Amino acid sequence: MAEPFHRSANAASSGLTPGGSPRWGPQFLMMFRALLASPQRNKILFLGIALIAVIGATAFAQIKLNAWNQPFYDALSRKDLGAFFSQLVVFVYIACGLLILKVAETWFSQKMKLRLREGLVRDLFDQWLKPGRAFRLTNAGQIGTNPDQRIHEDARHLSELSSDLVLGLLQSSLLLCSFIGVLWFLSGNVVFHLSGRSFAIPGYMVWAALIYAGTASWLSWLVGRPLIQLNADHYGKEADLRFALVWLNEHLDSVALYGGEQDEKQRLVVALERVLQVMGRIVGASTRLTWITSGYGWSTIVVPILLAAPGYFGGQLSFGGLMMAVGAFNQVQQALRWFIDNFSAIADWRATLQRIATFREAMMAVDTVGANEKQIEITETSEDKLVLENLEIATPTGCAKLDQARVEVARGDRVLIVGDSGVGKTILFQAIAGLWSWGTGRIEFPSNHGTLFVPREPYVPLGSLRAALSYPSAEDAYKDEELASALRSTGLDRLASSLDKIERWDKELSLDEQQLLVFTRVLLHKPHCVVIDEALDLLDDESRKCIIGLFNDKLKETAVINIGRPDRDRSFFTRVLHISKEASGRCFKPEISAHGVDQAAEALSNPAA
Repeated sequence: MAEPFHRSANAASSGLTPGGSPRWGPQFLMMFRALLASPQRNKILFLGIALIAVIGATAFAQIKLNAWNQPFYDALSRKDLGAFFSQLVVFVYIACGLLILKVAETWFSQKMKLRLREGLVRDLFDQWLKPGRAFRLTNAGQIGTNPDQRIHEDARHLSELSSDLVLGLLQSSLLLCSFIGVLWFLSGNVVFHLSGRSFAIPGYMVWAALIYAGTASWLSWLVGRPLIQLNADHYGKEADLRFALVWLNEHLDSVALYGGEQDEKQRLVVALERVLQVMGRIVGASTRLTWITSGYGWSTIVVPILLAAPGYFGGQLSFGGLMMAVGAFNQVQQALRWFIDNFSAIADWRATLQRIATFREAMMAVDTVGANEKQIEITETSEDKLVLENLEIATPTGCAKLDQARVEVARGDRVLIVGDSGVGKTILFQAIAGLWSWGTGRIEFPSNHGTLFVPREPYVPLGSLRAALSYPSAEDAYKDEELASALRSTGLDRLASSLDKIERWDKELSLDEQQLLVFTRVLLHKPHCVVIDEALDLLDDESRKCIIGLFNDKLKETAVINIGRPDRDRSFFTRVLHISKEASGRCFKPEISAHGVDQAAEALSNPAA
């Protein structure tokens, strides 16, 4: 007996390699390549150049403001009123320039967040909604859960954090380059007197600033590193809670009818407790990190004065020179402490990048799941019929197959496929649709075939009724007269006056009416063949007779394959096939392994891929 194909998705969902270390380098490279391939690339590039120019001008203005400290404070120490007012005028000019630059920086940075999010979300849309991929991802294990959270909330958070962190890093880098020279020059005025000797240390305040900030950065990393994984866990638990709330809201009628409010509340409480547990651990880690960041911030008030005090008390620095040295030291410190001040945000960014990148990698990897397994062959034939030949489907619990080796379905044929519960009827439906490809045999469709698939649960897309009827064709594919005539044929003529009304039609219509709407769609499209997964069996007797009459009249040339229950009246279907399962046959469960995600990451990180 063949062993079931099964791999764990835990490593994939956490974004870790099998060894347990974060793969953030390849993940960052993958996301950067996706950004370069985005249609928003040129807009993002323009905004980036504009931000660099604005930040460069701001750094120049900051140098001017720092140099202004010396004459202003010297005028104060001399009590020179004329020089004092003159320097106030200079300050107004510098401050107005800085204000204009700050407004421009805010506008460009907000536009950057907008364009980054647009590029990222559009890329995720493109990857997620490739034909059949979203379906395969839902069957791929943990990584396929809650894609809405990753595409909506995580993508928004990642784009905003990326913009803020890159902008802050750029500002800090330019300030550091601008003021480190000023601070080095001023360090020459700090002279030490020891045992009757006087000496100056070249770049003394620069070295002090580097050692001071480096020590604080190392302590911040050491204390705050657990926040990276904690934030990733937090987002996952929040997604689970959000899904539970949405699920409950979609099924409130059933819950109320069963009186299951207390059970549902208990499930929500469990989900909430998991969120709160992770948040509690984040609180502890953040509090420990605050000891470092806040302590460093408060000590910075007095440290530069203490460092420059020997020069001031020795007479080499005036009061204005002291304030200029303090200002330059603070600017260098502000640049060097970027890592310290933003460690929590960096940890948050790493966690969000991990979730988005792992999700994107999984979407790539899902296309290769079961690549070494035997695949059902789907081909086209010049004959005007659908053919199932030697079809054997590898399901998670065994091999499902039909009782006939070759099945030909020509125009106007009515074929019923029945089997016991759990035998794999829905997987057979998915296999014919090309969604489930694991197994052996061949499915042949007529060239330029038109085949519609009707699942068990009716799908009514968001938007107008016209769009729901035309789906998946364009909204304006049919004239009003055609739509009204089709609605009359299925007994939904009361909806003919609401074609352009936008509603939650899945809430406005009963389940039977939704099924009838789906069959109205079939009538409009007039396909060569329609494959049905129990949807016909779920209709009430009157609606079922209506749809059977439709196939016998206006759709008599359309072939029908209904996978479901035995025929009630034994008058519609001309052939009955049986599907059975061999538990000892070939099995397959399409979960993504950590190795599969790693292979996808490696391929995406390779420029030649």
